[in-house]
This record gives sequence, structure tokens and C-alpha cells, in this order.
Amino acid sequence: MKKAASAKGAASAKKAASKAGASKAGGSKASGSKASGSKSTASKSTASKASSSKTSAAKKAAKGAAVKKAPAPKKVAVAPKKATARLKGTAPAKAVVHPPGDESPTALVRRARRINRELAEVFPYAHPELDFENPFQLVVATVLSAQTTDLRVNQTTPSLFAKYPTPEDLAAANPEEVEEILRPCGFFRAKTKSVIGLSKALVEDFGGEVPGRLEDLVKLPGVGRKTAFVVLGNAFGRPGITVDTHFQRLVRRWRWTGESDPDKIEAAIGALFPKSDWTDLSHHVIWHGRRICHARKPACGACPIAPLCPAYGEGETDPEKAKKLLKYEKGGFPGQRLKPPQAYLDAGGTPAPPLGAG
Repeated sequence: MKKAASAKGAASAKKAASKAGASKAGGSKASGSKASGSKSTASKSTASKASSSKTSAAKKAAKGAAVKKAPAPKKVAVAPKKATARLKGTAPAKAVVHPPGDESPTALVRRARRINRELAEVFPYAHPELDFENPFQLVVATVLSAQTTDLRVNQTTPSLFAKYPTPEDLAAANPEEVEEILRPCGFFRAKTKSVIGLSKALVEDFGGEVPGRLEDLVKLPGVGRKTAFVVLGNAFGRPGITVDTHFQRLVRRWRWTGESDPDKIEAAIGALFPKSDWTDLSHHVIWHGRRICHARKPACGACPIAPLCPAYGEGETDPEKAKKLLKYEKGGFPGQRLKPPQAYLDAGGTPAPPLGAG
């Protein structure tokens, strides 16, 4: 019995020793595996760092090349918040002007009406710049103003109306005598034909009176929609938009419309404003175009609507230099009328000199 127990114990001890050996061997293998993994990770990390270093160097080189090739950034046009102060010599705070771009119809209406309100503050005395005392004188003067200035017309018409005060008188006039009077206006032969022709039409078709309807006015020789709206708005008090060269230029510069045809411009701008504003709007825009927002050298630095204008910066932005570009009463020059309204004179406006003076 003792021998058998002794044999069993020996066998058990042998198995335990065998298991312990296997365990140690396994632990050794695992330890070797870990060491191998550690070496592999270190190797990968080193390679990764080297690769990252190369990539970083490449990026820096590319960035440097891009910086060298990139053009110098353009200066953003900056406009004064309230440029009416520019006219008084003070320097208001500045704000960046953002072009309308994808301006919505509602935003366009708001901006357009605000511009008109601003101009109404600057030119509260805006008026038609042709001298006239009645509808007949206005329609004749407006026809004569084509391809010349209102000032030149105002210097010429006193002699014309002194000799031919009524449509009947001008209808019966000697064309050569009328041509001689109208010579300073340019295109005097064509204009003589138009004013004599419209005078005859007034006598024959309208009893010597200027009609107060658009459809009748445009039938007169030399009278188009622009002339008709000048007469309707200023002689009869009926709203109309006067699309002259200044008006066309400014509404496109302000991006109120992209149209170039006068009739389409009239329709587009008419849709932005209530009808009651049309006549005064025309005066405000035309006055601004003649005095500040010139075709070639707009006085941006003295412009009262600079913050609202997408074209700010096309002209002189320095306030002092811009002031030198101002015309008529803003620049200290006489206006275009020999006999301007009292409101204009009260605001500091100066009458134009007669033809041949000075």
C-alpha cells in the first residue's frame, strides 16, 4: 500500500513539474512576442515621424511658393457713414461698402428709396433747370436742350421768347431768323424746324395751348417721352420720370437697373417708387449727376450717399480733392438758371450769367 502511494505521489510530482515547465516556456514566448511588438511599434513610430517631418517640410515649401505667387490683395473701398458731413469739412467714421450683388427686390426698393431721401435732404430746393414762365416756353426750351446744356438754353431763350412769345408767333416765324437766334444751342437748323413745327401743331391741333396728356404731347414734332414728362411734371404737376443722360447713368451706377433703353429704364425705376415721387426723384437724380456724381470723375469723397453706392471708389475718395470736383452751388459756381426759384436763392444758389456776360 505504501509503495503504491509512493508511486502515485511521484507521478503527480512529475506532472506538476511538467506543467510548470510548460508555463515558463509559454511566459517566455509571450515575453518575446511583447518585445518583438515593442520593437515593431518603435520602428513604425520612427518611420511615421520621419514621414510626418517630410510631409510638413513639403507643406511649408508649398505654402512658401503659394505666398510668393499670390497677388497682392486689393484695397477695399471705404465710404463715410454720412458723407453730407464731408461737404462741411468734417471727417465722419468710416464703414466698408458692400456691393448689392444678390440684392433681393425688397432690399433694392429700400436702398433706392433711402438714396432718394438722402438726396432730398441735400437738394431740398431741386427744380427743373430750364427757365420758363408757361407750358409753351417749357416745351420749347426742353426741345432745345437736346445735345446741349440747360445753361446754354437759358442764355438763348430770352431773345427767342421776346420776339416770339406765343405758339402763333413762332409758327409764323421766318426760319432763318429763328436759326440765327438758336445758333448758340447747336444743331440750330434741326431745332428750328422742330420748334416751328411743334408751334404749328399746337395752333392747328390744340388751339394754341400745350396739351396736358402724354399721348398728345408725344405727337408734337421733336417731343418724345422724356420731354413730355418734363412738361407734365413741371408745368401741369402730373408725375413723370425724366430719363435724361444723367438719370440713365446714375441709376445704372447705383444698380437700380441694368437696362439701357430709356423706356425700359423708366418702367424699371417707376416700379421702385410710388408715382407721387417720380417728378422730384428725377430732379434729385439729375441734380446729383450734374453736381457730384459726374460721368468721368465722380466726387466720391464728397458724396452724401456713399455708404449706399455700390460704385463708391470709382472716383476721387479724398474729401479735399473731391470738393474741388463739385459743380454749381456745391462748388461755388452759379447754377443753370438766369431766374431760379426763390428757394434756390435762399439756399445760397447763384443765378447763371446771361449770354455774352463776362
